[in-house]
Amino acid sequence: MTAKILLLGSGELGKEFVISAKRLGCRVIAADRYADAPAMQVADAFEVIDMLDGKAVSRIVRKHKPDFVVPEIEAIRTSELLKLEKSGFSVVPSAFAAHMTMNRDAIRELAAKDLGLRTARYAYASSAQELADAITRKGGTGLPCVVKPTMSSSGKGQSVVRTKKDIAKAWKYAIDNMRGDRKVVIVEEFIDFDYEITQLTVKERASRGGGVKFVEPIGHRQERGDYQESWMPCPMKPSAKRAAQEMAEAVVMHLAGKDGAGLFGVEFFVRGDEVIFSELSPRPHDTGMVTLRSQDLSEFDLHARAILGLPIPEIRYAGPTASAVVLATRESDRAPRYTGIETAMAIPSVEVRIFGKPTTRKYRRMGVVLAHGKTATDARKIAMTAAAMISVK
Repeated sequence: MTAKILLLGSGELGKEFVISAKRLGCRVIAADRYADAPAMQVADAFEVIDMLDGKAVSRIVRKHKPDFVVPEIEAIRTSELLKLEKSGFSVVPSAFAAHMTMNRDAIRELAAKDLGLRTARYAYASSAQELADAITRKGGTGLPCVVKPTMSSSGKGQSVVRTKKDIAKAWKYAIDNMRGDRKVVIVEEFIDFDYEITQLTVKERASRGGGVKFVEPIGHRQERGDYQESWMPCPMKPSAKRAAQEMAEAVVMHLAGKDGAGLFGVEFFVRGDEVIFSELSPRPHDTGMVTLRSQDLSEFDLHARAILGLPIPEIRYAGPTASAVVLATRESDRAPRYTGIETAMAIPSVEVRIFGKPTTRKYRRMGVVLAHGKTATDARKIAMTAAAMISVK
């Protein structure tokens, strides 16, 4: 099969998707706001544009005339994608899905009000005073609570507010680290959950029946609102697993519509038997990098197959598997160097993936360690131990 794909966003997830797509004979053009982004390094061609500039997005789409436009990040002028789809271009999984999930307020309203899914109590604020009111008023979120920009990625701008003194600081942190140009934050009640999961959900093409398929739930842990490790299997009560899959199917089918196709990462909090919708991404998910080792078809393979309308057979799993991130510790515009990779890879079952990002900043993900173990707990210990051996210079 030969198809031309324009990838909007070229980070580490995009890089793995390009590899999967090219193995299926696709030609890929990777776009991002900076040159030498990870996916550009393996793509056939690249474009450097501001993806919040609708005219720039339209220009490269009409220039390359791709069979599929595949967003990899939220920070895209999605109103332009709606226009492009209307004019005949295929946006994955749909322009509506990309547009709705660009902002947390839109997807939260859809989940809570339109679909009736259980979510945390939430409110929006466009100033520090509005934020304070949303937290402290009767029926508000109360303290502690979580504050984050309505548009961001990888936990940027997210913080936990524990006292009234923290509110102004949380507002500034969210606005300073937002993506895009909407100075609005969402504040949510703090959910005292037992664990978090990502339910990867694949929406197939109408030609394949148009239904959904699920990857086994992925457990994950975050710090600063950003993923640090993930693992499979993640033990769940059958009732909780069923509830997560039913909610994931409801929101995915609504966003993708009859003709949309692709992989979605749907996040949930789990507390006992209670499953609470958190967030959704209409694309491969960072916690899903564990699938590079946990199974025969990674989330990137599944995304590519769904987009191209190819068969998706039953997934074969490789046993307990974990991933752990490799982080930079400071900001630098110089090309990073890595130490400790050889030591980490000397540990049985460990595999290291360096993303190839050209610069660093504090806490930026620069690579991931993957490992197998006798149990998920064992795999997590191995992956975290190996990741700690690797330094970014």
